[in-house]
Amino acid sequence: MCIGKKYRLVLRGLLMLVFAWSITPLSANAQDSAKVVQFSGYVVTPDSLVGIPFVNIRVEGKNRGSYSNADGYFSFAAAAGDTVMFSCFGFEDDRYIIPSALNSNKYSIVKLMTEDYAYLDSVIIYPWPTREMFRAAFLDLELAESDVDRFLRNMEREYLQEMAEALPMDAQENADRYLRAEAQKYYWAGQAPPQNIFNVFAWAQFIEAWKRGDFKRRR
Repeated sequence: MCIGKKYRLVLRGLLMLVFAWSITPLSANAQDSAKVVQFSGYVVTPDSLVGIPFVNIRVEGKNRGSYSNADGYFSFAAAAGDTVMFSCFGFEDDRYIIPSALNSNKYSIVKLMTEDYAYLDSVIIYPWPTREMFRAAFLDLELAESDVDRFLRNMEREYLQEMAEALPMDAQENADRYLRAEAQKYYWAGQAPPQNIFNVFAWAQFIEAWKRGDFKRRR
């Protein structure tokens, strides 16, 4: 009885070893049977299809991957059925599953990645470290002359008169002045021109100006 029982235990152990040995090659063959493909493509933006550089590309669960170049192109060896993860700063993380049934050892895609916006709170930077320094700088502030103030200053009558007196005459003005002087000479040709000191109307205008105080204002 004891021998038969031991025999059955030994036989059962041998059967379990044979079963385990038969399963191990099958699982290994199943893992080795995954088709290796050259996975390549471009990572671009969805709106303008511009290549996204330096995108981190890795196979999920495996120590395998790559990254896109400056034009968004990538290429590395992967297995059919792998899940490929795409991540890049400024874009939402995404994944892509390589089809299991492929007729070629090369597979290419164009991967679109959506932009991920990060909104930060506004920060106002002042050149003054304390409120007291800001108050002192504000009180001592001298505003620059605006365009309106400059326009009003340039259009003042006294300023325009000074500019007109300092501005030299051009050729046309010199010719006009010369012709007027010559015409005045021909007008009084053959006789002495009148002197304003003997002009009664000029004296009347002088007296009226004196009464108005025009000469005091000029002073």
